[in-house]
Amino acid sequence: MKRIGLILTLLCIRVVTSFAASPVTCTPSIEPAADNADAGTLVIKVDVAEGWHIYGLTMPEGGIAAGIPDPTNITFEAGTEADGALECDAEPAAHLDGTLNVELPWLSGSFTLRQPFTRTSATGVVAGTLSYMACTDEACTPPAKFEFSLPFGEAATVQESAATSATNLTELSSYWAPVEVNEESSEQSFWGILLFSFLGGLVALMTPCVWPMIPMTVSFFLKKSKSRRRSIIDASIYSASIIVIFLVLGIVLTLIFGPGKLNEIATGAVFNLIFFALLVFFAISFFGAFEITLPSKWSNAADARAENTSGVLSIFFMAFTLVLVSFSCTGPIIGTVLVETFSQSNLLGPLAGMGGFALGLALPFGLFALFPSMLKELPRSGGWLNTVKVVLGFIELILSLKFLSVADLAYGWRILDREVFIAIWIVLFALLGIYLLGKLRFSHDALTEHTPVGRFFLAIASFSFAVYLLPGLWGAPLKAISAFAPPLYTQDFNLYGGTFEEFHDYDQGMTYAAEHNKPVLLDFSGYACVNCRKMEGAVFDNSAVRTIIEDNYVLIKLMVDDKASLPAPMYVEEEGKTMKLTTVGERWAYLQRHKFGINSQPYYVLLDNAGLPLEAPRVYDENVAAFTEWLEKGIETYQTQK
Repeated sequence: MKRIGLILTLLCIRVVTSFAASPVTCTPSIEPAADNADAGTLVIKVDVAEGWHIYGLTMPEGGIAAGIPDPTNITFEAGTEADGALECDAEPAAHLDGTLNVELPWLSGSFTLRQPFTRTSATGVVAGTLSYMACTDEACTPPAKFEFSLPFGEAATVQESAATSATNLTELSSYWAPVEVNEESSEQSFWGILLFSFLGGLVALMTPCVWPMIPMTVSFFLKKSKSRRRSIIDASIYSASIIVIFLVLGIVLTLIFGPGKLNEIATGAVFNLIFFALLVFFAISFFGAFEITLPSKWSNAADARAENTSGVLSIFFMAFTLVLVSFSCTGPIIGTVLVETFSQSNLLGPLAGMGGFALGLALPFGLFALFPSMLKELPRSGGWLNTVKVVLGFIELILSLKFLSVADLAYGWRILDREVFIAIWIVLFALLGIYLLGKLRFSHDALTEHTPVGRFFLAIASFSFAVYLLPGLWGAPLKAISAFAPPLYTQDFNLYGGTFEEFHDYDQGMTYAAEHNKPVLLDFSGYACVNCRKMEGAVFDNSAVRTIIEDNYVLIKLMVDDKASLPAPMYVEEEGKTMKLTTVGERWAYLQRHKFGINSQPYYVLLDNAGLPLEAPRVYDENVAAFTEWLEKGIETYQTQK
């Protein structure tokens, strides 16, 4: 176990260091053609950090389907076309990939890439992307892109030096000036993910694939254990092995996507639609249409290895067997847990999610392995386990709408407005109640002559919640589901009112506040931000808070995951590099990082008319009294400064 812990620690360090800074530095410039004003050569000087490499310009046949990485390449934006092949002044070194059994070309150290081009429209810039993948002998970063935009032609004077060839930065107003703030901790979000994942692990224990594994596990340890002390050690190793397996899965997730990409994944249409489809797919499986299983030879091989080995290794393989055999039921729950980890934009999200889930699943198994007599008190497997599975199917279907809603909001499709969302939930909770009463049966359900008392009370809860949702069709706040339902402004028919007058452009809101001599409440939010919706339902919808804001503040609400395109790209400098911002959300996310040095939501700041903080910022906290006091202090400070 010490060796396993050491390997895991080293792997964590590798992940953190791999994403702390880019191992590849690119310096672009342009060499104009002597005989053609519309032609030239893009020159990119590349410096790869020691111990790293990127792949060559041509790769073996087979492509991504055969596991072959994409080659390093350059693509131009509209207005410019490549005129010939990409060239490199260094000869790539051939390295044998033992897994693929094929030689791959590596480029390392310092070298120069040259790509001839022809301008096809009278634009003043040559823009595009250098795509590559950086690797060490042990790990790779996600596919990376270096975006360039260089002035070219009569519209700009071109020089070879990187300093003068960089794109002019977008001019920012004085309101964007960085300020020093007291950063709030985001531990609550971390612990929320940990608790959610831990409960997911406990739920997984009651699924038909996991529950029958309990007596098998206890039987395995009864055969091995010869003393009380040995039983404690074996049970601890077994639980730790389950946790290690799931933690490695969380680390692999981060290795694939990268900590900085998690927020982008959480709000992207493609990934949210995939998550929506997956949860619907899992729900259909839980309803009995089909079974999701891993190849039997995988679980059989792991089980045989557990029987034929001894000591720590056999216990580890027993844990691995549990993970494989239970996949058809835990897979959907793990999928839901992994989606939740994307609310953290760093390594803590996947580790908290998978660690919490593993702890919830491993803890009961460890206790049963430690105290075999507890097994006699457990109910036997039977039809009730299939009922649990179907109920989980309803839950998966209910949760799936959240991810469809995120994509719908971020891209402004408006196909799942609030009343449509609530109507579907009402139908699903009503159907769940009908199922629990035995009036709706699926293929694997056994015919029962009576309704068990437990199912009867659960049916009452399901029907009651459906009735609670009904006023939401006419605009009722429904604070209990504010974290999941689309915001009130998407409600087409609203008898309750309750929407704030707010600005969605920072500079416009600041200008308006200065003209009307009012302080600003700046709200950094996001369509995919669950805690933002909770704050809106629990705090902003409070009558006292609403009155203070409407009477005394100008509210500026900025969505950092808004996918609407900017009228023109925005070029800014961050960490010594020129960045191109193309969406509204990217603009507001940069504002938050640039001005306040933080990148988490929700994040609330009170500003004066010069853009300076009136009080320390606030993060997620549903304490209405504390939030009201904070607003009142901001008013007092603002009036004192006048």
